[in-house]
Amino acid sequence: MIAFQGEPGAYSEAALQARFGDAGRLPCASFDQVFAAVAEGRAEAGVVPIENSLAGSILENYDLLLAHDLTIVGEIRLPVRHCLLGKPGMRLADVKRAYSHPQALAQSLPYLKAHGIEPVAANDTAGAARALAERDEPGAAAIASLRAGALYGLDILAEGIQTRQDNTTRFFVIQLDRPADLAREKASLVFAAPNSPGALYDCLGRFARRGLNLTKIESRPTRDTPWEYYFYVDFEGDLEPTALQALLDELRPSMAFVRLLGVYPAKDPLTR
Repeated sequence: MIAFQGEPGAYSEAALQARFGDAGRLPCASFDQVFAAVAEGRAEAGVVPIENSLAGSILENYDLLLAHDLTIVGEIRLPVRHCLLGKPGMRLADVKRAYSHPQALAQSLPYLKAHGIEPVAANDTAGAARALAERDEPGAAAIASLRAGALYGLDILAEGIQTRQDNTTRFFVIQLDRPADLAREKASLVFAAPNSPGALYDCLGRFARRGLNLTKIESRPTRDTPWEYYFYVDFEGDLEPTALQALLDELRPSMAFVRLLGVYPAKDPLTR
């Protein structure tokens, strides 16, 4: 059983399909429920979005990576193509507002502005499509996938409304334990640097001196002390156990907190 957030037809389900094929699926109402399902053993893995090439990071999932004792075992990059969906017989000119997940709304905002359509936040894309199909609200549409439209009997009013046609979302695959034979091509780590001049510079320099390429850095408040932060980094390079342990041993004495989140293949072979 693989957990994902949203209704059938969600992009997270499409990412799950790309990685796990026809494996059993556990739809969850929230990202927190996905993490909980994996942590409690009700799902063998979970698929969660971590960043979009247009709208940026999904910050809630960075916080959840730290809150749960799980490991990242893979990443999936899924091309995302948004459709404007309406009830049967609706015309584009009739649309006054569009419901969808905030990320999908952000990725489609120029199109919505150009057509005078008000963006309205919903829990997820497929859920917005399903809710639209189940109620009578004149002027309402939804932004979701082509598959969501087909599943819930909605008409496609416009296709490919995202700002860029190469719009892509990156997902993490999370599990309780890391398979021993998993490729070691990329790693994710979180640390808290001391609040002193040069501390962050000193930390990042250690990656550079070891020839490790930082592909992503994200900061999140620690929530313990105002204006102090956790820094999440993704990096590539020599990630063999001995080299990685040497990096962690070098970081820990000078950092307030260090935790390895996962070592995994750089890109799932089933996605493009």
